[in-house]
Amino acid sequence: MTHDLVSDMIVRLKNASLRRHNVVLVPRTKTNFSILKVLKKEGYIQSAFAYNANKILVNLKYKGWWIQKPMFSVLSRISKPGQRVFSGYKNFSKFCQSLKYAQGIAIVSTSSGIVSHLKAKKLKKGGELFCYIS
Repeated sequence: MTHDLVSDMIVRLKNASLRRHNVVLVPRTKTNFSILKVLKKEGYIQSAFAYNANKILVNLKYKGWWIQKPMFSVLSRISKPGQRVFSGYKNFSKFCQSLKYAQGIAIVSTSSGIVSHLKAKKLKKGGELFCYIS
């Protein structure tokens, strides 16, 4: 059994999108559900809703109608259970070089909840960097 449910969710989303699946089941936690809300708001997935007591059903989104390409090509975990990564709102690009060039988003846990790094900059709040997606 895995103890890092966020990493488990990230791997499941990445593998399902590479195999062009329409739906994927991920573990149901408050953190995972909040991360999926951010991904839906930013346009990387279609929807996410509770499937049963311990699973979330995620509908993936693809580009193109003939040759479907996943909406994200990179989905990686930044902060891990053994090494947490915290950053102020001015230094998000220090941990993700792609953020300097406005490619993709980082998902941040702030005191205002789990938000994208763009919203965290507007709120002027730093926090733990969960993952990066582009």
